[in-house]
Amino acid sequence: MDKQAISKIIYNHIFTNKQSLKEQFSKSEKAIGYFFLDTVLPEALALECAKVFPNPEEMKMLKSIKEYKYVSAQMDKHHELLEAVIYAFQNKKIVELIGEICNISSLYPDDSLYAGGLSLMAKDNFLNPHLDNSHDAERERWRVLNLLYYVTPHWQKENGGHLELWPNGPKKESVIIESKFNRLIVMATHSKSWHSVNKVTIEGSRCCISNYYFSDNALRETDKFHVTKFRGRPNQTFTNLLLDCDASLRMLVRKLFKKGVRKNPHVYKKTNN
Repeated sequence: MDKQAISKIIYNHIFTNKQSLKEQFSKSEKAIGYFFLDTVLPEALALECAKVFPNPEEMKMLKSIKEYKYVSAQMDKHHELLEAVIYAFQNKKIVELIGEICNISSLYPDDSLYAGGLSLMAKDNFLNPHLDNSHDAERERWRVLNLLYYVTPHWQKENGGHLELWPNGPKKESVIIESKFNRLIVMATHSKSWHSVNKVTIEGSRCCISNYYFSDNALRETDKFHVTKFRGRPNQTFTNLLLDCDASLRMLVRKLFKKGVRKNPHVYKKTNN
């Protein structure tokens, strides 16, 4: 099935549920706006995505006190179905429809997959509470929405690897949104949208296809440029101190060098055929 056919399926399913999704997002918007939608693709197609998803050895491992996971944005190294699905979510009609649901008039997909693409979390993998980088690679547009589509069948709550939102900050209680098979989660990214992924507890892989949408305007008037900022969990005092220092140093670098001292390597480097 090609990208256009997949886009049509996704669009129709989101459109059918448009009102309930608007209500979900509106209800949560004052803290961290989000909505989720299940059975996004036909089950057979979603199962095929899981079947052809790359193994950890075929991806880049990120391991530090901030995170432990596997990622890839170089889609031509992987099965063509995965590239078709990820770019299906960038279809103009889908972007506009999600913009209507989230009440965002200026919204753009990201062809370069800057910080997007594929992610895999295996046993003991985690992602600490953090704020996403506020802008795109060129600091021209604001990062405003994170789209996460999960494709691991039979993934249970006790497995871990689920999205956590921290609507009152990372020192308070989190809200867990399960990374269920064939589920799409769309969440707002702004200066208060702390989120994380809890530790995977089983021998298995939680697989995700992700996109970011960008805008000419920030979601909140108080938003300012910031680098990706990590924190520890509520009981990780020492980790908090280290990560606060890390974020402060990286912000200082970005004040001196607007686009950083090196380009983020996590983009899709396309070859011209």
